[in-house]
Amino acid sequence: MSRTWLKPSLVDLFFVVLMVAAFGRPQSWQGLLADGDTGWHIRTGDYILQTGTVPFHDLYSFSNPGQPWFAWEWLADVVFSLLNRWHGLAAVAACSAAVLCFAATLLLSWLLHRGTGLWVAVAVVLATVSESSVHALARPHIFSLLLLTVGLWALDRDRRRPRYSIWLQIPLSAVWANLHAGFVSWLAILGLLVVVEACQRDWPALRRYSLLAALCTAATFVNPYGWHLHQHIARYLGSSWIMAHVQEFQSPNIRSENMLVFAILLLLGVALASRAFARHDWFGGALVLVWAFASMRSARHIPIYGVAAAPLIASECAGWWSQAAASRSSRSAVRIFWDLSRELGRSCQISVWTPILGLFGILVALPLMRSADFPSARFPVAGVTANVERLAGAGRILTSDQWGDYLIYRFYPRQRVFFDGRSDFYGPAIGEEYQNLLGLRPGWQQTLERYRFDAALLPRDWPLADVLAGNPDWNVVYRDPVCTLLVHRSPASLRSQSKGNHENCRMYSCGPGV
Repeated sequence: MSRTWLKPSLVDLFFVVLMVAAFGRPQSWQGLLADGDTGWHIRTGDYILQTGTVPFHDLYSFSNPGQPWFAWEWLADVVFSLLNRWHGLAAVAACSAAVLCFAATLLLSWLLHRGTGLWVAVAVVLATVSESSVHALARPHIFSLLLLTVGLWALDRDRRRPRYSIWLQIPLSAVWANLHAGFVSWLAILGLLVVVEACQRDWPALRRYSLLAALCTAATFVNPYGWHLHQHIARYLGSSWIMAHVQEFQSPNIRSENMLVFAILLLLGVALASRAFARHDWFGGALVLVWAFASMRSARHIPIYGVAAAPLIASECAGWWSQAAASRSSRSAVRIFWDLSRELGRSCQISVWTPILGLFGILVALPLMRSADFPSARFPVAGVTANVERLAGAGRILTSDQWGDYLIYRFYPRQRVFFDGRSDFYGPAIGEEYQNLLGLRPGWQQTLERYRFDAALLPRDWPLADVLAGNPDWNVVYRDPVCTLLVHRSPASLRSQSKGNHENCRMYSCGPGV
């Protein structure tokens, strides 16, 4: 009996090298915590572990208190909470890095199984990792990237030779629906496959994949919210306000290095889709084109495009190299390196050593990371630490959405926030009020008065910080290169009473001598 899963392979070595190269410095590990959403995900996991139930109503805001809320990533929240309890934010970041690197390692193993050779496979995987690095964050979407790679590989194998293992995607779909809303992309891929098989009139394949799509879809209803989760996601993805104001749903800005890599992969994938169509691989070509279009509309789809296009790009590049090598002598460099690439590519199994080395790497990295908090250059770590008691009892605090996430992490349940990263929960009404305050748009003063903020913890580059600093009703109590903390000179209760008395005077035409 073969025991290849016990023997270390080059794929295992790739996993370790990628972990060290991508996250070998403390700054790289902290980069995984650059999104404040991680904070409320952890606290939601804490709530679930403490109460034994998922939340159905808001926990964190004073602007929309008690309203219905979908914690659609509740299982990932529990995972993050357990990691945070084990070794703080360092464990959350380290394990997120391990998941991302394992997803890339799975992609490498998949390409090697397709016979692309080591050099081509490694180059394509590293390019995919680079273009996806903008989303290398400790957030639940990392599980979608992992499960998407598993699902597409399973489909690729099954389309070549039907296997019983494809039906494992049904329970995985149920798990996915509780980890992250990215399961919708998997259902869309299955739907595309069904359409392609119907157009080709391949009736056996159509029956097989229609049944798979139906059962995977049914499995996603196994979640605490039932079909209401799907309804909520549909409304969220169909919201024009969300598409216009949430940055990750907007078109990518192709200027940074990783976005240039994405542009190259995009051009390659779109160009090579015609080669797939020429081979009558209609699904492979359509899959690349669909996600290429989606990634141009929304930066959030860039990692999905990378995984979907990698097999086509790698196979075509390997085919060109193979043809070039076949026409050369056995002593030519092209032939030698191709033969070596294929020979090394035979070591393509992921063995038990990958999780072992991953766990060992995490245990080694934890004491070296010294990541007790979010990155101080992006979050008001110093300002909050210096004003813990003042902020914890400040009442209503105005701050940015990312810093609202951070305050939830630091002070929940003692403190509530005006706005945080849950854009699906707040919606356009409160979202517009937040945008008005952010940019001093018309109506910002009325919003400021309506919510009766007691304190304002504002980024130094917000115009509102300078405006309030010059307002006699506000007092600057702390300032550093990252943030400005201001408190209102009158408590909200007195301002509310004063406003009420003023309204009464207007109602009864009170004169100055009354």
